[in-house]
Amino acid sequence: MVNPEDTVSFGFEQVSAREKAARVRGVFRSVAARYDLMNDLMSAGVHRVWKANLIAKLNPQPGERLIDCAGGTGDISRAFVAAAQKVRARRGGPPASAIVSDINEAMLQAGRARDDAGLMWTVGDAQSLPFPDASADVVTISFGIRNVTDIPRALKDMRRVLRPGGRFACLEFSKPTNGALEVAYDAFSFNVIPPLGGVIANDRASYQYLVESIRRFPDQSKFKAMLETAGFSRVTVTNYTGGIAALHMGWAV
Repeated sequence: MVNPEDTVSFGFEQVSAREKAARVRGVFRSVAARYDLMNDLMSAGVHRVWKANLIAKLNPQPGERLIDCAGGTGDISRAFVAAAQKVRARRGGPPASAIVSDINEAMLQAGRARDDAGLMWTVGDAQSLPFPDASADVVTISFGIRNVTDIPRALKDMRRVLRPGGRFACLEFSKPTNGALEVAYDAFSFNVIPPLGGVIANDRASYQYLVESIRRFPDQSKFKAMLETAGFSRVTVTNYTGGIAALHMGWAV
């Protein structure tokens, strides 16, 4: 477990765990209003394809409950509920539900303002979720785990809230599997994304941190091992766009 005064990475800086938590909250408070637009611009919309593939692999069903950790503006939760509703229209059953949990109230406010799916919105820390044991059928976290101060602790708590047989999915930026792609991706990330954040979100520094945080995140095999240590079974890894992003999935048994 990480203690508040332990040293952890904040991008390429080393800071205390207490300071990282506060600074990450500041980053997302600053970018909340333009977060979804920046995601579209940074990835040329490809992040929507990655997220659609995540939902397809989860195969949402009527009556299931999702907890979306670091759920931000709620795009994963909306897609989950919509996919389950399509199945429900054919087969019947109770509606699915989704809880968007995020430590940053500004992100929740940005999503809640355009909620048309009846989602539940809760301020919650992924390291200590405000939900009972075995209370969800599905837990997701998309592009949020690398911002968590104590990743092993968060993974264990996400495992805790899953019912037996429940499934977990983490979509995150990862390590490109091709050397030439990695070089090109690095050049784009460091030379384009922070200046773009300065223009669109009026916050170059936050996007500099976000780019650096990707480079400090464990690669696919190391993160897979972290999920297994946290108690997930049958962990799989699916690379997207040559490993620029990766989907890790596991089961609670």
